[in-house]
Amino acid sequence: MSDSKKLYPRTGDKQTIYLKNAITDPSIQVGDYTMYNDFVNDPTDFEKNNVLYHYPINHDRLMIGRFCSIGCGAKFLFNSANLGTIALLTELKWWDWPEERIAKNIKAIQNGRLDQLK
Repeated sequence: MSDSKKLYPRTGDKQTIYLKNAITDPSIQVGDYTMYNDFVNDPTDFEKNNVLYHYPINHDRLMIGRFCSIGCGAKFLFNSANLGTIALLTELKWWDWPEERIAKNIKAIQNGRLDQLK
């Protein structure tokens, strides 16, 4: 089994990290061997790019288990998120669309541009 204390579990792969070793916020806990892959941004910027509306004043916690695999573009939204956005996501349910429609809208989905979804 690979050493879970390393940042990069795979030799030569700088897109995949053991997420626990990149987290600095004590209110985010990640189990051993959980991997995160980001082929768009630096995966070590997970907290900045993927944990949204996570304000210390709310005392929210994010707990991710062991042996999870988190893919590029995954977002974690907290209580301070725009509830209208959450309602729109629930209405759109883009994850239930046919693959062709998702492919056509993938940039807007990845960038959270719900206004551009067709």
